[in-house]
Amino acid sequence: MNTPAAASTASTLPGFGQMALSLLVVLGLIFLLAWGLRRLQGLRVGGGASLRIHGGLQVGAKEKVLLVEAGGQHLLIGVSAGGVSTLHVYAEPPVMPASGDGAPELPPFAVAFRDALKKALGQKS
Repeated sequence: MNTPAAASTASTLPGFGQMALSLLVVLGLIFLLAWGLRRLQGLRVGGGASLRIHGGLQVGAKEKVLLVEAGGQHLLIGVSAGGVSTLHVYAEPPVMPASGDGAPELPPFAVAFRDALKKALGQKS
């Protein structure tokens, strides 16, 4: 009583299982490689280059001005979608203005919002 349709359905089930298992193995390898690449990006090549970003300012949608220290020299650079350009090379390290508590000064709205939030939560200023 084996019909041809039942026989073909039974023969495709092992093929489907093998295909699904192969797909899972390939997806697992993709995720494993992505995880490994993400871990390797944190490693430094060459024993730690002396490049530090001291500060930056967003001046447009895709434009930034950065204060960078490279090899003991301080540079003011402009970064845009078109590239990177040197704006100024400092002969001596620039003096950064020190705020009283080390925190940046907040705009008036942020101060009012912080105070209102503290009041709503019942905290003292």
